[in-house]
Amino acid sequence: MTVAAVETFELTRRYGDNLAVDHLTLTIPRGEIFGFLGHNGAGKTTTVNLLTTLLLPTSGSAAIFGNDIVRQNRGVRQAIGYVPENVRLYNDLTVDENLRFLGELSGVRNVNGRITDLLALIDHPEWRDRRIGTFSKGMRQRIGILQALLHQPAILFLDEPASGLDPEGQRDIGSLIVRLNHEFGITIFMNTHQLSEASKLCTSIGIMNHGRLVIADTLVNVMQRFPDAPSLEEIYMDVERQEAHNGRTPILEGAF
Repeated sequence: MTVAAVETFELTRRYGDNLAVDHLTLTIPRGEIFGFLGHNGAGKTTTVNLLTTLLLPTSGSAAIFGNDIVRQNRGVRQAIGYVPENVRLYNDLTVDENLRFLGELSGVRNVNGRITDLLALIDHPEWRDRRIGTFSKGMRQRIGILQALLHQPAILFLDEPASGLDPEGQRDIGSLIVRLNHEFGITIFMNTHQLSEASKLCTSIGIMNHGRLVIADTLVNVMQRFPDAPSLEEIYMDVERQEAHNGRTPILEGAF
């Protein structure tokens, strides 16, 4: 039996009386580009923090490629790469110095060769000796993705990867995501507010509303289940309206 990339069961996180993630049960097969959608405060970031071992769950469980996020957190960290919305890099250091430092911290063997390969992946070997402080946000974002790939993770968590980028930057990041998935088999878990981006890139989606999963399915199936909606944006708005009308009753759960 193939082990899922992400599997959660009744995963829950409370902050006092606030239920940030409400009994989330979700399975994401390996090889997906999964778009995680929802309004601000829906629980997306908290979910990612749980799955990447940055937070402990209040109750429930989750596993990344079979590694329990609490009992086997070291295995989880070896399996994942994580890129926050605002990539944290050292402005006064070059690309090479940033990646070398982070790679050595992660115990990457042959860091020099790995950096060479990664810069070739984005077709910018000439960036190697440039200081990060001279880079645009789009360039920094690509280097942020490279640092997350240094240890060759099986799954990449991306938080708003194209936020604040111009159309060219969005295109470059989108192309890189698709290439990582198609050519290298990396599963992608992507938080995004950009529904047009999700509709172009993602093979499956989940929608969170007030900490609860209300849709989880392949993108094709979601579009078929809402035949009157012309776009993912309209489906999302329909779901939000129905959730508000029905008092947050789930519509579709864990369908794929």
